[in-house]
Amino acid sequence: MKQLQALKIGILGGGQLGRMLLQKAIDLDLHISVLDPDEASPCRHICKEFFHGAFTDYDAVYNFGKQFDLITIEIENVNVDALEKLESEGIKVHPSSSVIKTVQDKGLQKEFYKKNNFPTADFVLVKNRKEISEHAFLLPLMHKSRKGGYDGKGVFVMKNSSDIENAPDVPAVLEKLISFEKEISVIVARNENGETRSFPVVDMSFNQEANLVEYLFSPSSITPELENEATSLALRIANELSLVGILAVEMFVTKDKKLLINEIAPRPHNSGHQTIEGNITSQYEQMLRAITNLPLGETTITKPAVMVNILGEKGYEGSAIYSGLEDILKKDGVHVHLYGKKITKPFRKMGHVTVTSNTLAEAIEKANYIKNTLKVIA
Repeated sequence: MKQLQALKIGILGGGQLGRMLLQKAIDLDLHISVLDPDEASPCRHICKEFFHGAFTDYDAVYNFGKQFDLITIEIENVNVDALEKLESEGIKVHPSSSVIKTVQDKGLQKEFYKKNNFPTADFVLVKNRKEISEHAFLLPLMHKSRKGGYDGKGVFVMKNSSDIENAPDVPAVLEKLISFEKEISVIVARNENGETRSFPVVDMSFNQEANLVEYLFSPSSITPELENEATSLALRIANELSLVGILAVEMFVTKDKKLLINEIAPRPHNSGHQTIEGNITSQYEQMLRAITNLPLGETTITKPAVMVNILGEKGYEGSAIYSGLEDILKKDGVHVHLYGKKITKPFRKMGHVTVTSNTLAEAIEKANYIKNTLKVIA
């Protein structure tokens, strides 16, 4: 392998996850270029080279990728066929095209869990809206479009026949509605040598209207026994996929203290933002270590942390204004990350704030103040 600093690395996707990955890559003096369809993407001005093009387009991905030693992603919705071609020509793709292919299709994800005896909610696969009616007796159900859904899009609860009539006419996963106590996430890493590491489990709290993570709590409140089980499941999935990179595994904790896998993401994840300030190694540094086959970093929590997603306010669309920013920065342990998005709209992810403190209770108190004070308006 080339010396680390001589490696030419390309990222498909120039959003906020890529931006935070680049910020850590600068510390390692890595040569990283980005392909994104948005010329004003968050990565535009901090990458080595920026290429304007769609990461879903075969020619754009292939022509971009063939210039590099290694290709990685910050979003799953990329052209897998082009990545398979690049792999056949000797270019490394981490995570591999086969992993991305499985993850970008929620139906293939669920079948992977079932085939490998990973616990997950019962489900059926349908090709279109008409087939949903054949399973109406199973209502209520969670409807998940097999492809294209993210950040809550393409996911909704079906409770009655009118919900079926309003469902998108696309291939979908119909999933048994789970009564759960909480949602958790664990991020694991695996390099080419097969070395693995896990981050401590975190609790997630969702904005019900936007179906987006609103708060993240580190450490989790689950028992050590349940944490060990969650970590073991996530590592097993990474090994079964032969993953190289990082993997976020979202799980439900049911009311009878069982774990059910919800979804996985083979890239930096919203549930790992707090690792930048709250853990010895961040998820972004760990991803770079994994894909370049470096030793993986220590993941111990350094301080309790709460992450707050900063979303565009309802009723505002246009040039972003951050109201209350000076007020929250008066608080100790407040770490602001703005993503460089010029335009705000309702529920758009505009940034996040991580609060670190001596106790989780103190961090939660400050996080609630931030949520009520910092507003993204236009």
